[in-house]
Amino acid sequence: MAGPTNLPVAVIGAGPVGLAAAAHLLERGLEPLIFEAGPTAGAAIEQWRHIRLFSPWQFNTDAAAVRLLAGTGWKAPEATVLPLGGELIDQYLTPLAAVPAIAPRLHTGARVVAVTRQGLDKTHSRNRNSAAFVVRVEHPDGKVRDYQAAGVIDASGTWSTRNPLGTSGLPALGEAAAADRISSPLPDVLGRDRDRFEGRTALVIGAGHSAANTLINLSELASQSPATRILWAVRGASAAKVYGGGDADGLAARGRLGSRLRRLVESGAVELHTGFGIAALAASGGAVTVTSTDSRTLEADVVVPATGFRPDLDILRELRLELDPGVEAPRELGPLIDPEFHSCGTVEPHGAKMLAHPEQDFYIVGMKSYGRAPTFLLATGYEQVRSVAAALAGDREAADTVQLELPETGVCSSDIGTSCDVAAAAPAGDVAETSGACCGAPEPVLVGFPTGLAHGRSGEN
Repeated sequence: MAGPTNLPVAVIGAGPVGLAAAAHLLERGLEPLIFEAGPTAGAAIEQWRHIRLFSPWQFNTDAAAVRLLAGTGWKAPEATVLPLGGELIDQYLTPLAAVPAIAPRLHTGARVVAVTRQGLDKTHSRNRNSAAFVVRVEHPDGKVRDYQAAGVIDASGTWSTRNPLGTSGLPALGEAAAADRISSPLPDVLGRDRDRFEGRTALVIGAGHSAANTLINLSELASQSPATRILWAVRGASAAKVYGGGDADGLAARGRLGSRLRRLVESGAVELHTGFGIAALAASGGAVTVTSTDSRTLEADVVVPATGFRPDLDILRELRLELDPGVEAPRELGPLIDPEFHSCGTVEPHGAKMLAHPEQDFYIVGMKSYGRAPTFLLATGYEQVRSVAAALAGDREAADTVQLELPETGVCSSDIGTSCDVAAAAPAGDVAETSGACCGAPEPVLVGFPTGLAHGRSGEN
């Protein structure tokens, strides 16, 4: 690090990748200072604790974090079991946050509102790299405090900033006025949110794994309460990419997810509307009318916005960032994950070198590092922070040696007219990735957890 070495490294976010970053920093002899906006570690995952991950435990824990836990009597979950989001919290993140090396360094209810350099705004260059970072934090009592740091790792995810329903990157006309008819991106339709959906018409908007999970849960609710009606709207001409690779998927649960959804659509249990870009919403009485860009309309009692997420960059306005102009990922990473152009290819393992910005010793990692791109792998985030911790400790060889092997998806990604006719789209956090050989021998890739997670996007409209 170029800044004062007697200061800690600030870690923003205490989700899986943020806590993994802290574990790797500790192994490198660096002092982490962790800020979590929610009341507990993994607060974003708490919003979808009812969702079962389609990747087993063996892909959902970080090696350095497990080494920390090993000294506490922690019992590792069975590697092949698929955990619920709540189990990821209860059996992994909560024990990790309580480890003596982590607990006193973790501040919950601490929302980072800005990051800058001590005494320097964005326009000043002289001695910039040697100046400490200033992390401004709002605490639960309303007090705002500035903390100095030698480096900053932003693992805050994207869960708090979902994409709007409109097709042009803006909210659809009337979207704000209809807010009380719009649910969270991954509602618990069989549990805490049941009353809102039972016996009503639900419209799910989006073409990722978060949409698939909600549609399948709604179908279960409809089997118990037949008056429940399920509508599904996607912007594309087909829902094939959501159905995925079926039996060819290296993660069986993910393959079954898509296959089950296909059967629900074919049976008529889920009413699919393709080519349905959202132009406007109009709430009236207890319902909302949703109008497409070609003037079709659907009426529902509640709308589920499984349209994906985007990074909150406002807190970083005083830093010198170099972002891809399209997906808002670090510039070198952007072209590798841009769904507009990235067809039938894996995202290569990457670390500090690819994640670096002109602002030295500052890194965006985890789901937020993928910006607006609709896919992210949890294991990729763990490899990112291993590399970043090595770079901050001055071990460039370890930082630049990145490796990652993941299970096959059994599908290829194709949104731009290649010979492939299926694609894997995943909510960020759902963490799915596409195969590397276009409709040929796929290269290994992995999926992590379903969304938002301080990692998570719910898919694309």
